[in-house]
Amino acid sequence: MEAAAIAYDHQQTDWPLVQALVCDDAPQFKLLTAQLALCWVHEGRHYKKLSPVVAYHQKLLDEFLKSFWDYYRELLAYRDAPSNEASQKLRSEFWEIFSTKSAYEELDERKRLTAAKMEELLLVLEHPELPLHNNPAELGARTMVLRRNISYGTQTSDGTKAWDTFMSLVATTRKLGVSFFEYLRDRITRTENIESLAQIIRNKTAPNLFGWSWQTE
Repeated sequence: MEAAAIAYDHQQTDWPLVQALVCDDAPQFKLLTAQLALCWVHEGRHYKKLSPVVAYHQKLLDEFLKSFWDYYRELLAYRDAPSNEASQKLRSEFWEIFSTKSAYEELDERKRLTAAKMEELLLVLEHPELPLHNNPAELGARTMVLRRNISYGTQTSDGTKAWDTFMSLVATTRKLGVSFFEYLRDRITRTENIESLAQIIRNKTAPNLFGWSWQTE
């Protein structure tokens, strides 16, 4: 069923195909899009799970984490001013950080696993408009999880559709700075004083030129 859904999404023409997805390394996200960009914040959490006992190993981990987040800040700066020279420099630094051996075996193994994801972690060098993490999406999904924990779930398919629709509207209006109460009242009374959410999204995203690096190919 998943394969059929993915195949249908790739061949349909009603909506533009999403070229890249920014996510964690969970397998269910594979093949959804042509390209996959991995979240740097999720990758950093793997290193925070290391708990060295030896003082020297603790020092090595602290030094590595400093290098990790310094490199992350360089990637953030690159998004604002991308160039071929900066891209090559960052690729070289990536290998230096994640292939250099230390005296801490668990750290080196974790670095090896990160190095194997180089293409996904550095997709931002080819497409600078991509974010480096997916925290906003994670936080958005958390709202639904909290609601489910409180109310457990719905009893009918219509209830599920209504729940999903209104939770989506609440999250979307919040992100756009629109009062959900005023939006709902506007639609119920049919006064149409508030633009459609789709139009508000178009207006807010117009200056960002999302997807420009794909259009130049």
